[in-house]
Amino acid sequence: MGRVLPVVLLPPVTAAIAVLVGLGLLQVLHRFLRRLGRRRPLLDELAVRAHRPAQYTVAILVLHMTLSLTTSTGRWREPLLHGIELVGIGMGAWLVGVVLLWIEDGALRRIRTDVRDNRSARRVHTQVVVIGRVTVLATAVVAVAAMLLTFPTARAVGASLLASAAVAGVIAGFAAQTMLRSVIAGLQLAFSDALRLDDVVVVEGEWGRVEEITLTYVVVRIWDDRRLVLPSSYFTDNPFQNWTRTEAAVMGTVFVDVDWTVPVAAMRAELLRILEGTKLWDRRVGVLQVTDAARGLVQVRCVVSAEDAPTLWDLRCLVREKLVEWLREAHPGAVPRFQVQDAPVSRS
Repeated sequence: MGRVLPVVLLPPVTAAIAVLVGLGLLQVLHRFLRRLGRRRPLLDELAVRAHRPAQYTVAILVLHMTLSLTTSTGRWREPLLHGIELVGIGMGAWLVGVVLLWIEDGALRRIRTDVRDNRSARRVHTQVVVIGRVTVLATAVVAVAAMLLTFPTARAVGASLLASAAVAGVIAGFAAQTMLRSVIAGLQLAFSDALRLDDVVVVEGEWGRVEEITLTYVVVRIWDDRRLVLPSSYFTDNPFQNWTRTEAAVMGTVFVDVDWTVPVAAMRAELLRILEGTKLWDRRVGVLQVTDAARGLVQVRCVVSAEDAPTLWDLRCLVREKLVEWLREAHPGAVPRFQVQDAPVSRS
C-alpha cells in the first residue's frame, strides 16, 4: 500500500507543480510587459486586461498536457480530460476576445474625433467598433463549435446532418430572417458611410446624435437625453435626415413673427451685430429675409451657421433671444399686437 500511494499521487502532484511553473513563467512575462508599459501604455493595458484570462488559460492547458502525459488508464481519465479541454477552449476564447478588444481600443485611441471636421474619423471609428464586435462574436461561435466537435456523438451526428443541411438552412433562414437582416444592415451602415457614430440625425421626428451602432440596433441620443433605440434595418429601409454626413458644420433657421412696421434693414444689421459678437458663429452664413407677409404679420427668417449641431442650437437660441430683446427695447411698435373686439350684445 505504501508503494501504491506514491504512484497514485504522482499525476496530481506533477500537474500541480507544472501549473505552478507555468503560472510563474506567466507572472515573469506579466512583470516584463508592465515594465515595458511604462513607456508604452498600450502594453501596460494589455498586461493588465489579459492577465487573468491568461492565467486561467495557461493553467488549464498545462493541466491537460500534464495529465495526458502522466496518466494512461482509469475510468476517470477520459471524462476529466474532456472536461478540462472544454474549459480550456472557453478560457482561450476569453483570452482571444480580450486581445481583440484591446486591439480595438488601441485603434480607437489613434482616431481623434475631437477635431472640427471629424467626418472621416467618425467613419473609421464606426467601422472599427463594428469590426471589433463581429470578430468577438465570431470568436464565440468558433469556441462553441470547437466544444461541440469534442463530443464523438456530435461528430457522428454531423455526418448525417449534411444530407438535410439544405432543409435546415431554409428553416433557420426563416427563423432568423429578422436577426440576419438587422446584422447585415448593421454591416451595411458601417461600411456604406450612410451613418456614423456621433452623426446628427433627425429620426421619427426627433433630433439627436448617434450614440451607439451595433450589429442589430442603433442608439440615438435625443437632445433631452432620452435614447431612441431602432433596429439597424430601420436606417436602410426608411428615409432619415443626416445633418453631418458630408461635414460637421451645419446651418439652421430662426423664425420671428413681427408687425408690418418692422424696419427690416435695421433688423438685418442687428443680426450681423449679434453674430459678430459671439464665438458660436463660424462666419459662413448669416442671412435675414422676409419669407411671408400675411394675416397681419410679417415672418422674418434668419439663417445662421455653426461648426457643429450643438453649437448651432446654442447660436439659434442666442439669436432668437437677442432679436426679441432688440425688438422690445428699440422698436416696440414692431412687436405683434392683436386687437380683440367684443361681440355686440343683442337686445331683445
